[in-house]
Amino acid sequence: MSALFTPLTLRSLEIPNRVWLSPMCMYSAAPQGPGAGVPTDFHLTHLAGRAAGGAGLVMAEATAVRPDGRISPWDLGLWNDRQREAFARIAAAISSHGSIPAIQLAHAGRKASTERPWLGGGPVPGSEGGWTPVAPSPAAFEGLPVPHELTEDEIQQLVRDFAAAAERALAAGFRVVEIHGAHGYLINSFLSPAANHRTDAYGGSWENRLRFPLQVVDAVRAVWPDDLPVLFRTSATDWLTEDTEDPREGWNGDDTVRLAKELTAHGVDLLDVSTGGLVRDARIAVGPGYQVPFAEQVRQATGIPTSAVGLILEPAQAEEIVASGQADAVMLGREMLRDPHWAHHAAEALGAEPRWPDPYGYAVARRRTARKGTATS
Repeated sequence: MSALFTPLTLRSLEIPNRVWLSPMCMYSAAPQGPGAGVPTDFHLTHLAGRAAGGAGLVMAEATAVRPDGRISPWDLGLWNDRQREAFARIAAAISSHGSIPAIQLAHAGRKASTERPWLGGGPVPGSEGGWTPVAPSPAAFEGLPVPHELTEDEIQQLVRDFAAAAERALAAGFRVVEIHGAHGYLINSFLSPAANHRTDAYGGSWENRLRFPLQVVDAVRAVWPDDLPVLFRTSATDWLTEDTEDPREGWNGDDTVRLAKELTAHGVDLLDVSTGGLVRDARIAVGPGYQVPFAEQVRQATGIPTSAVGLILEPAQAEEIVASGQADAVMLGREMLRDPHWAHHAAEALGAEPRWPDPYGYAVARRRTARKGTATS
């Protein structure tokens, strides 16, 4: 039996397999006006298509909890009810294919207000719909403007914004919510001393740097049903402490193990383990499954379930990650862009039963029969 295609239960929620769609920004919403942040038919097709393709969990991209939390003006948001209503159609479509609808809630912090990546990803000026980014400290991400340093009152408003977005996500029909604490965005920049230079209750010591992330988790958990899971995406390392020639103090795998224990105590059910994104010049040794050891470290040290992401390309590779206990699930991004039916094809390769929609399964079976030389009508 394939480990990759066994269900995973988190709280009372059973997820049908361990092949999950990673949240990937599409930069395809209207940038301004009443349609700003509202998912479109493109998003519906993109996400429902991967559910039809067999992913056990389909996670919508980093969705901003307020307008200045968007990575770009073209990102999705969940700060108003028009957005919630549009997301409801998407959550229902994902569910109709037997997949679990999930959403990642985010604030881009000092990496906000940027151009779409295929146009260079540089800052968008105010005259073209951009805004001043916010962060724990007035320390810019390389190539972007110096952000506004958040006051304590503004931090507390952000906590409320995450909770309000989670309430809208639940009303839209999502059954899993993930808090984005990775890739140099707002929550991640509070955690790492390389970006957080505060000297008040939200900076300096380990406990202070965790204060805002844990307040967000508590606020989301308070409005999210007890029987449904909350996930947290982390950058297990910013790759500064992995580089002995880089003098900057950063965040590493041991820090993430400590964080995971705190998150578990605050009601997080799975740690979605990624890496990097805090600084532009980090030196990263990239290769197939290069981030998997960090997911394994957290899982082995804490017992909290993890998902692994990053150059997971082949069915046998994904199967080994789950079967060997390195992670409880795999998050696939670019591979599911290349092949929306990756999960079905992986199931067939691993001897599991694919969950083809009936019209697809019928056609696939006919094609196999024809290849074997049996006449079909």
